[in-house]
Amino acid sequence: MPSLSREHRRMLENTVVQARTIAEDGARRVLTDQYAVHHHEPWQHMTPEDRELRNQLRAHGRQLGDQRDPRTGTQDTFHLVQACAYEHWHRMLFARFLAENDLLLDLEHGVAMSLEEVRELAREQGREWMEIAAEMAQRMLLAVFRPDDPVLRVQLPPETQQQLEEKLSALPNDIFGADDSLGWVYQFWQRDEKERVNRSEVKIGADELPPVTQLFTEDYMVLFLLENTLGAWWTAKRIAEGKATALPGYQWTYLRLSEEGSPAAGSFDAWPRTAKELKVLDPCMGSGHFLVFALPILTRMRMEEEGDSLQGALAAVLRENLFGLEIDPRCSQIAAFNLALASWRLAGEHFTLPDLQIACSGMGPNCTKEQWMKLAEEVAARGGMPARESLFGSDDSLLSEPARNAMGALYDLFSQAPVLGSLIDPGKLRGHLFEANYQAVAALFSDLLGALSGDETTRERLIAAAGMVRAAALLAGKYTLVVTNVPFLGMNRQAEGLFTYLQEHYPASKADLATAFIQRCLLFCSTGTSISVVAPQIWLFLGSYKHVRRTILERFWRGS
Repeated sequence: MPSLSREHRRMLENTVVQARTIAEDGARRVLTDQYAVHHHEPWQHMTPEDRELRNQLRAHGRQLGDQRDPRTGTQDTFHLVQACAYEHWHRMLFARFLAENDLLLDLEHGVAMSLEEVRELAREQGREWMEIAAEMAQRMLLAVFRPDDPVLRVQLPPETQQQLEEKLSALPNDIFGADDSLGWVYQFWQRDEKERVNRSEVKIGADELPPVTQLFTEDYMVLFLLENTLGAWWTAKRIAEGKATALPGYQWTYLRLSEEGSPAAGSFDAWPRTAKELKVLDPCMGSGHFLVFALPILTRMRMEEEGDSLQGALAAVLRENLFGLEIDPRCSQIAAFNLALASWRLAGEHFTLPDLQIACSGMGPNCTKEQWMKLAEEVAARGGMPARESLFGSDDSLLSEPARNAMGALYDLFSQAPVLGSLIDPGKLRGHLFEANYQAVAALFSDLLGALSGDETTRERLIAAAGMVRAAALLAGKYTLVVTNVPFLGMNRQAEGLFTYLQEHYPASKADLATAFIQRCLLFCSTGTSISVVAPQIWLFLGSYKHVRRTILERFWRGS
């Protein structure tokens, strides 16, 4: 599919920037005027249902990072407003993407509906067409939109909803067929915030990192790195096997070959010998651009090697080959949708996707360790869990020692997650999270969530904990290829927490977040595997980076 034209890119940018302003203004008004989220108590006229939702919104806001004043009971709404605006706009946007690609399904009947058919249905029901389309998209994308997300139960003011629908409807259809549109969306969403932060000259911490370091990677960069790693491996392997080097169904664009036809980048002999065994990670995946472009390459490789169908190979690649981590939960959401849409486009139809191997590495506990460690006890105290053999052994208590150790390890790992993201290294923590199988820990949280009712704060923390377990499993993994565009941030702009962490854990590369991430990417690799990154060149020759080069050569270089 074609990339966005310059004109369409500009149109999309202007629309997304304006939509954020409109959505945040509407979200701010409804959260304060209608739900009193900021206030120490509900408005007197609120219904029991509205009071319940208000409690859920306040708990969700605190888990996102909003602060509650324990003395007055007031609570700021900065993070909650952003989340509410983001979720409502992107649910609409994703619905339009699905509809324009003939993928917006009426799940009851299993058929795709065009926007005109959705509009006709809306007229019959006396509703807004975008409301119906967004609901359909949400049901299709349960891996993208949290089913019980309280912000999606909030109704934006009618004038806000109308303005957003008008903005979305004005975009031409071609934008929704371009293969890089979703990659640009989040950078445009963050444009004004990035400019504001840069003008303020504040140190870059948790709230500032996503807008400042988020940078879309152009298609040619992504393809060049993937084709001269995955493509080079495939070509060299096929030559060694005496088979044709072409990859049926895929055309190499940037693969560099020597005069005799061997890959210029080398043969990657230490890699596994089958595509099924390859594990590709993007630890700073942003909107998932690298993963989306790797998807057709790996799919065609597996079809050729295993004789599987296109749909079967797509599902296998999503399940076994592609992995992604991202510090920003909203960007993680776009990446999940991007992968889902790319899969359905390649298949030419909707099909049930496996669980995607992607996670947010920037989700923190946002509470004290004492509060965190009381989490399981609070749930058990509500009487929802029967006594039975534990998930970890013969102890009949759900609060067994391994469970407590797992909770403590999660807290220690992710206490600085909003500023560290994929720099988090479970290998540096002598905790017990992975002594107890992480699937069992995840199952524990699932059981507790199923038993829980009525306590919004505990539920939000359990949801966060389950996400941390998923991220921790990926952070502890080893991969064949780590490919990414690392975040750039000099030490003079780093907030104290990030600066201190880099000094302690990456002393040779602390001068820039980018060089620290290069070292972290190498730690994701098993012996003989590779990283392929977009990074600044200065660390390759400046004297101030001499220790970085020495550290990498001494620790990771294996010779040729």
